[in-house]
Amino acid sequence: MQIDYSKRIFGLDLMRAIAILFVVGSHVLWVFPEVDGPLVTLLRLCGVMGVEIFFVLSGFLIGRILYRIFTNPEFKVADLKYFIIRRWFRTLPNYYLILLINIALVIYLGRQLPESLGYYFVFLQNFSSGMDIFFTESWSLPIEEFAYIVGPVLFYLAVLLWKTKNREWIFFWVTLAIIAFFLVTKVGYNSSTGSNTLDYWNINLKAVVLYRIDAIYYGVLAAFVSLKYAEFWKRTTFTFLFLGIILFVGLHILISNLGLTPQSHPFFINVLYLPMCSIFIAMSLPFLSRLKRVPNYLLKPITWVSLISYSMYLLHYSIILQLMRFYVSPTEISEPEKWLYTLSYLALTFLLSHILYRFFEKPMMDIRDRAYFKQKFQQQ
Repeated sequence: MQIDYSKRIFGLDLMRAIAILFVVGSHVLWVFPEVDGPLVTLLRLCGVMGVEIFFVLSGFLIGRILYRIFTNPEFKVADLKYFIIRRWFRTLPNYYLILLINIALVIYLGRQLPESLGYYFVFLQNFSSGMDIFFTESWSLPIEEFAYIVGPVLFYLAVLLWKTKNREWIFFWVTLAIIAFFLVTKVGYNSSTGSNTLDYWNINLKAVVLYRIDAIYYGVLAAFVSLKYAEFWKRTTFTFLFLGIILFVGLHILISNLGLTPQSHPFFINVLYLPMCSIFIAMSLPFLSRLKRVPNYLLKPITWVSLISYSMYLLHYSIILQLMRFYVSPTEISEPEKWLYTLSYLALTFLLSHILYRFFEKPMMDIRDRAYFKQKFQQQ
């Protein structure tokens, strides 16, 4: 597999690699259900934050593309269509393939398919409420897909409405409006639901489209700053990295020491907690977006994990881990065997994800760069 390292930004690959390793690592807890303590709490937090990192990073990357599209004086609708088509070739083929495999596995294992199965094909499985216990890691994909459409459509409508206005600031204000809207939806959730268990919060707020699209637009806001205020972005590299780490760690120390939960402090957890995490994660971007030169012994493995991260995300839990648990239950094996079980889970995840990326995901993405699409959407 040939990789052109000169076209990649190591810091962003590192961010993506950390995110997927957090998510995959957190599911090791399924192998050790009897274990409890601070390490378990930390691993669970890593699993949650892994997806939050993905959201912010995705927003940053699409934000930079959209900013350049909409501030270009020669902007045309075809540019917007080409952007969406490119994103779909990045996300949809893998998603639908793994969805079909999940359906086949449920039938093979003799289990019941969810009544909401049809919603999975149009990314509505968790639009306004929690989803069924089926292909559970897919919860983040509808948030991404709706974010890819909501922002561009609103940016375009705003450009049509305020033709003579500065498009850079239109981009900024629309981004802020999107963030504000989804903060309001969380306020609405808090008003209607109030205090509830952490499990309920995890399913019905954290993993629901209607409350979470803002997570991606904090990354879009960071993209705006990086392009509009490039010198400021460079000067604050270490300041924001240090401040973001201190604030992120401090937030979770505060939550732990004060025992803040969705039941005891619903407004804080329901409305403020996740946006604060997104902002603190985004504060690492000035540093990571400019981190390019590292030794090969770091560059190659981190880049590889970054490249296969999407395949890893879709494969590791509902397919690999659930199949392993079906044939060999972790509760029926000894402690040493559980460690071998864990190593097998990780090895299979990396191996099958590499195969999926190499022979399906990458070829599907390559289609979007063919001359046909560039000519159809009038791209240079």
